[in-house]
Amino acid sequence: MKFLFVEIIFPLLVLLFLRSVLKSIVAGFRSASAPQNRARQAPPQVSVGGELKKDPVCGTYVSTAGSLSQKVNGQLVYFCSAACRDKYRVA
Repeated sequence: MKFLFVEIIFPLLVLLFLRSVLKSIVAGFRSASAPQNRARQAPPQVSVGGELKKDPVCGTYVSTAGSLSQKVNGQLVYFCSAACRDKYRVA
C-alpha cells in the first residue's frame, strides 16, 4: 500500500498540481497581452448636423438632430439621454 502511494499516487498529484499552476500562469500572460474588449468597441454614432442645444440637467451640448426632446410649457427642450430627461421630469 505504501509503495502504491509513494511511487504512483504522490507523483501523479504533484504533476497535476504543477500542470494547474502552469496553466494559470499562461492564462494570465495571455489575458494581459490581449487587447481589452472596450478598445474593440466602435465609438458611439453621433448624428451630423443640427443646432446645438444645452441639456438643462447635465449641461452637455447636444445636436437637435440626434437628441431626445420633450415639450415643456410649450417650449421644446433637448436632452442628451433618457436619464437626464427623466431627472428633468422629476425636478
